Amino acid sequence: MPARLTADDYDGRTPFAVSGRPPGTVQGWARVGVTIAFVVVPFAGLAVAVWLAWGHGLNLADVLLALAFYVITGLGVTVGFHRLLTHRSFTATPALRVALAIAGSMSFEGEVIGWVAIHRRHHAFTDRPGDPHSPYRYGSSVAGQLRGLAHAHMGWLLRDDPTPPARYAPDMVADPAMRAVSAAFPALCALSLALPFAAGWLIGGTWRTALAALLWAGLVRVAVLQHVTWSVNSLCHVFGSRPFATRRYDRATNLWPLALLSFGESWHNMHHSDPACARHGADRGQVDISAAVIRIFERLGWATKVRWPTPARLDSRRRYPAQGEAEPALRPGGRRTGRRRTGRAAASRLSSLPADGNRIR
Repeated sequence: MPARLTADDYDGRTPFAVSGRPPGTVQGWARVGVTIAFVVVPFAGLAVAVWLAWGHGLNLADVLLALAFYVITGLGVTVGFHRLLTHRSFTATPALRVALAIAGSMSFEGEVIGWVAIHRRHHAFTDRPGDPHSPYRYGSSVAGQLRGLAHAHMGWLLRDDPTPPARYAPDMVADPAMRAVSAAFPALCALSLALPFAAGWLIGGTWRTALAALLWAGLVRVAVLQHVTWSVNSLCHVFGSRPFATRRYDRATNLWPLALLSFGESWHNMHHSDPACARHGADRGQVDISAAVIRIFERLGWATKVRWPTPARLDSRRRYPAQGEAEPALRPGGRRTGRRRTGRAAASRLSSLPADGNRIR
């Protein structure tokens, strides 16, 4: 194995060279401490909520508040952070662009410029050295993949592996509105918890109802949304189907059980095959709430230049096992059964997919 394995050297099986070590500075440890708090506190809230619900049941108002905030902040991530700002799947009015960035920032998943930069880097090096959260970081053995799943889900957040926004998101850095939203991230996180508390107070008029709303529509909602997002990073590169061709070693999959909770983000294989497409669940019966919301914005005149899939474009990216393009993904509970793609047909389809993080569409 080379002293430092690069994306060009990668053979699809070898563990990546070490990139991103535990932080060695006070600033680095402080960043990790904040990250841990963002992860642990909502999860602790989830544990408390389960304990309370076991003995006292759920209040309908808390459930509805949690659902409302989950939808608002979740769509801020999927429609705003991901499809609009990272991949430019459509053009939004300035007000909508800022509103989606604010909603996504309230998900506790990081400030908007950093989120975009990390995700573009993920696409530039998917499942190869350089990918910040690939489940194949530790190799393709069973032990390596189990360790890699933990890394892709949460472990990568605790490593000192910075992604420079100036390289991967220069357009975001140059946007004054996005810089302002990014700088306001701590305040928006506080607002994300304060609003449920205030809503609970207005509904019930007591500290108890306010705290219950903070627990369910604040902490529990944040915890569930975080883990759904991280599951796309981890599970949707190991389990599921791969009906569409992707770049070499890119093992993104479609995982239908996550489709509703992720607002369509778990149709991940289609997304990696055509990153700029506004609809990820492109086949019949595939639920993609984010795409439906973009369609509504388009009809209202708030979204233009939407990159919808066309039958010809979809067909040009499909795998055809009869032509030697077997599906090598793992299905839940199953084994990898396919063989490596052969021939030039699949590779030629992907020529439009960028290799440089600055050119992610």
